[in-house]
Amino acid sequence: MLTDPLFYAVAIPAVILLGLAKGGFAGIGVVAVPLMALVISPVLAAAITLPILLAQDVVSVWSFRRTWDRGLLVLMLPAAAVGVFVGWLLAARVSVAAVELSIGVISIAFSLQRLWAERAVKAAEAVEAGPDRPLMGLGLGALCGAIAGFTSQVAHAGGPPFQIYVLPRRLPRDVFIGTSAIFFATVNWMKVPAYVALGQFTPQVLTTAAVLLPLALASTWAGVWLVRRVPAEGFYRVIYVLLIAVGAKLAWDGAHGLLA
Repeated sequence: MLTDPLFYAVAIPAVILLGLAKGGFAGIGVVAVPLMALVISPVLAAAITLPILLAQDVVSVWSFRRTWDRGLLVLMLPAAAVGVFVGWLLAARVSVAAVELSIGVISIAFSLQRLWAERAVKAAEAVEAGPDRPLMGLGLGALCGAIAGFTSQVAHAGGPPFQIYVLPRRLPRDVFIGTSAIFFATVNWMKVPAYVALGQFTPQVLTTAAVLLPLALASTWAGVWLVRRVPAEGFYRVIYVLLIAVGAKLAWDGAHGLLA
């Protein structure tokens, strides 16, 4: 088990952010691994984080188990599986910094456009939910699902690509959160074989994750409690602002990594 007090000074707020994200404030959890990477290696940080995410997924899926969009999951999860597999195959060749920079810039541009559109006029829906969505919408959904799986495997940054496709659909708040919870719970389990194959679930990793687990579960329940008290009409505005912040963090980390 890691015993460095500096690690826990960083890991505790990181785990709280993960819990709030799993509770419904989608996206902010992507900050957790870069935060931990300030004091330990990014690979070790990601390995410690994954078991925590798997436990938090149980809380978030259970809390929103009655509100989710079946069509979105049927469309995006098979594509995400392909993305996870490709990310595993290319793990040694893909620059995490380049992935972070590109996803960060796209996330910022997308969120700013959506916020502007909602202030100016009612944003037009690009595609409709359900089985009758146009072929272009199906293609975009599959593409975003694959990118979400790939970036989740490579950089634990699957939230922005998922949100770029799902947010414009303006699902009811709890349906959006439930769909996101089930999607990423499934994707996280898809990543387990790769971590096992790479020997990343060491006794040190699992013991450290177990120590942080009670805080992780408590913060997830807190996130569920808080998000249900955010007015439904303001929920998406909050998520867009959070996505800008997350995008800025990813872009900064990616640019710094490439320059270094």
